[in-house]
Amino acid sequence: MSRSKGAGERLQKVLARAGVASRRRVEEMIREGRITVNGRLAELGQRVDLSVDAVKVDGKRVAGHSGEHRYLLLNKPTGCVSTADDPEGRPTVIDLVPARLRKGLVPVGRLDFDTEGLLILTSDGDLAQHVAHPRYGCLKTYEVKVKGRPADAEIDGLREGVMLYGKRTAPVEIESRTAVTGRRASVSNSWWTVTLGEGRTRQIREMFFRIGHPVSRLRRVAIGSVADPRLPRGAWRELTEEEVTALRRRTAKPVARGERPSGKRPAGKRPAARSAGKRTSGRKPSGRKPSTGGKGPRGRRG
Repeated sequence: MSRSKGAGERLQKVLARAGVASRRRVEEMIREGRITVNGRLAELGQRVDLSVDAVKVDGKRVAGHSGEHRYLLLNKPTGCVSTADDPEGRPTVIDLVPARLRKGLVPVGRLDFDTEGLLILTSDGDLAQHVAHPRYGCLKTYEVKVKGRPADAEIDGLREGVMLYGKRTAPVEIESRTAVTGRRASVSNSWWTVTLGEGRTRQIREMFFRIGHPVSRLRRVAIGSVADPRLPRGAWRELTEEEVTALRRRTAKPVARGERPSGKRPAGKRPAARSAGKRTSGRKPSGRKPSTGGKGPRGRRG
């Protein structure tokens, strides 16, 4: 029993907010017997108060959050996993962030090992849950390079949804990037923009594979209203207060069935980015276009 005698909040919510893991993952950890409350195995739905109850994960006590949450935007490169740690010893997205900033950080959702692009890292479990879970309608946008050029009828079929792992996927938006960028059509490959709110495991790769046009490159370019085309691969920056507020506002309530969630990018100045490792100077961005000569990254690198 909790010493707080029914007061407090559900254990899953408390541990998610503390940055232990997402609520869904915390539920799995409870079932695995990895969490105790006051020396007893935790139960699903149990209410706790970290100022009163001794909550331990794998034998280590979880402290209440005493400071401000941290929100980072990372441009994940290929070749690393979207987890805080990996049993196989592979590089993780957390490794790209300086050690002094890693405490409590968890990746919001996942990108495959071979997928690159934007990923939010935060110690705010509530926001992580709302951004990652499809019921809150946070759209994610990807640029996809596939072998060959699918026929219009094939793309229309993908837009309507396909059977994947025994369940039909929700409808997605797919647009040709040839029209957007003005590139000449290629027989050998083509680029597409895909926007979805569900995001099952390897969904985009599976979709195009099933119509005979396997994906050769996949990168996420927007999470809801958050985008940053100038952030180099492997670099990170802190989300602005405006970006965090916009994410909270757009994911505050579950999206009603049939309602179209919004993923429009907010207006305003692009924030200065950092690279993990060396600190950038305190100068404000000049507003000039970045050099194409590769003279120094925008962002922090790990």
